[in-house]
Amino acid sequence: MGKKVKEARLSKSFTQQELAERCSLTKSHISKIENGQAAPAVATLSKIAQELDTPLSWFLESNLHNTLSIVKSNEKTVKVGNKEIGYTYEALANRSRFSKVEPVIVTVLPEAEYVEPFTHIEDEFIYILSGSINLYYDGELHYLEQGDSAYFEGNVPHIFLSADKNSEAKVLTLFIQTNPL
Repeated sequence: MGKKVKEARLSKSFTQQELAERCSLTKSHISKIENGQAAPAVATLSKIAQELDTPLSWFLESNLHNTLSIVKSNEKTVKVGNKEIGYTYEALANRSRFSKVEPVIVTVLPEAEYVEPFTHIEDEFIYILSGSINLYYDGELHYLEQGDSAYFEGNVPHIFLSADKNSEAKVLTLFIQTNPL
């Protein structure tokens, strides 16, 4: 993913410092992302994608296919995130750079703690595959469990955390690009 951030940054002729300033990050953090030394939170990656006029999905995919994308369960290797941010992300489709939908499975780790809610340009659809979450959306708390779903605008502050501090939750998430790039 870091190589793709660098590729997109260079295609816009931005320095690391310029991109960092546009995203309210440090040059050091951009450098660590590009060198594979840091895994950004999806909100951070979304800000980078927005500033580089590149869909979030393009950074998460590993192989490009033009009209058909098949990802076998034993071939899923793309994971973003770590325990520090409370999520891991697993890309479900290897679509082209300009796909308007990015499906991922978000594993919400039980030890994740409340942080400032995220915003991003994509709308978001979530479906709880297992476990339960507390979705904080625009200052309101919503409890969702297996089989529940929600659709919301990503530009409204939101975050979801595991409702059970003893087990993780798995959430099918679709990031949907609604604004033209």
